[in-house]
Amino acid sequence: MDDKEFFVEVFSDIDGTFYLEFVNNGHGVLNNLEKMVDGQLPCLIVLDYNMPELNAAEILMELKRNTRYASIPKVVWSTSGSDTYKSICLALGAKAYITKPTRVKEFEDIVKHLISLC
Repeated sequence: MDDKEFFVEVFSDIDGTFYLEFVNNGHGVLNNLEKMVDGQLPCLIVLDYNMPELNAAEILMELKRNTRYASIPKVVWSTSGSDTYKSICLALGAKAYITKPTRVKEFEDIVKHLISLC
């Protein structure tokens, strides 16, 4: 099971009212957000650090330039526990930098935390 399927399953188990939208690359994230009217903006943005085209830090930099996205919590999700990546992302406005867990219970706790940010 990949991250996307796991997210859908765990979010559904914890709170089935959430609508999750997945985008395959960094430019897609920015394009989708630009197309949304203000009332349709997400309550949370979760970025995989190593997305194709633009990484999470680059996306955060773009989002920071537009006050429209300032109130939306942004979380970076990564396989890397790099302190450098974490510092950069937090400085660019990420609410949290989360290293992908290896256990289901940890994943459930992370999803509960993500839901609490909305």
